[in-house]
Amino acid sequence: MGKRHEWSEAWQIAAVYVGTVIGAGFATGREIIEFFTRYGMAGTIGVAVSGVLFTWGGARLMVMARRIGAASYDELNRYLFGRMLSPFVTLVMTAMIAGVTAVMIAGAGAVFEEQIGWPRQAGVTLTLGLALLVMLFDRKGLFGVNVFVAPMMVLFSAIAFVKTIVAGDLCRPDMAAVDYSLKAMLSPFSYAAFNLAMAQAVLVPVAREATSERTVRRGAMLGGMVLTVLLLLNHMVLLSFPHKDDYDIPMAEVVHTFFTVLYWLYVVVIYGEIFTSVIGGMFGLARQVRVWAPLGGKWLGVLLVLLFAAVSPFHYGELLSFIYPLFGYMSLVLLWLLWRRRLPHR
Repeated sequence: MGKRHEWSEAWQIAAVYVGTVIGAGFATGREIIEFFTRYGMAGTIGVAVSGVLFTWGGARLMVMARRIGAASYDELNRYLFGRMLSPFVTLVMTAMIAGVTAVMIAGAGAVFEEQIGWPRQAGVTLTLGLALLVMLFDRKGLFGVNVFVAPMMVLFSAIAFVKTIVAGDLCRPDMAAVDYSLKAMLSPFSYAAFNLAMAQAVLVPVAREATSERTVRRGAMLGGMVLTVLLLLNHMVLLSFPHKDDYDIPMAEVVHTFFTVLYWLYVVVIYGEIFTSVIGGMFGLARQVRVWAPLGGKWLGVLLVLLFAAVSPFHYGELLSFIYPLFGYMSLVLLWLLWRRRLPHR
């Protein structure tokens, strides 16, 4: 029973890791195009590099956070960057997490506008209302949403990949351009660094509250491997789709083109993945704000919802294309320090 419980908790941690990374950008396909698919087959090498970094970096980040007893990403930053720089880094990272969460909320509005035909504001309002509800359940709400949605994303990515193969459209020569520029070479590192920086807001408190270090390590490595497979499947499908640059939600259009029967269910799954990352971002921000100010959970949830309601006028695609690469390059320092800093003794 003990081993079964350990593996069950490890899969829960993996689901949270996957669900936090697979947000508006990943689930919709825009993020994958921005960092990988635009570079053609060179992006496939980038996916493999990012996969290794996710598996190694996620495990190292969570184990490091657990060994120093970090309750929030501020405490992990103190260990990585030192006491003098960490306040500035934490402030920048908090702004980054808030910015990315804003992109995800705008992504929810884009799903409603582009795929359902409803006003974008309806998607933003619904997302913020549901986020407030889930935040009232704190960690249980975070686990519950991710454990359901993450496996659905894996299933649909596999279905889209198989359907593309059956249709004979997988990586046709006219779509397999190669770009070996410096930007293409840096892209997998900036992508992994960016997502690890964003995910630590959730992964640090989750690592602290897990029952054992072995469970944490297993969960992080399982999550990293699942992310690698998902990245590869979605990248190969998008590489085969000729009109990917015409849509804010290209993966939904892929399913609509190749597998119409499951289209609406896939839109629900995309929205679910966007929602899990909104929850993850707000969960991490709430934990950090509690370190700075003793606010109750309910009032803090209301405050964050009101704050993010201000993002509704912004357009999702433009926000992602500007914010994600910028934050990716800024996060490279975190990746380097994860490698350089020694793990504390148990």
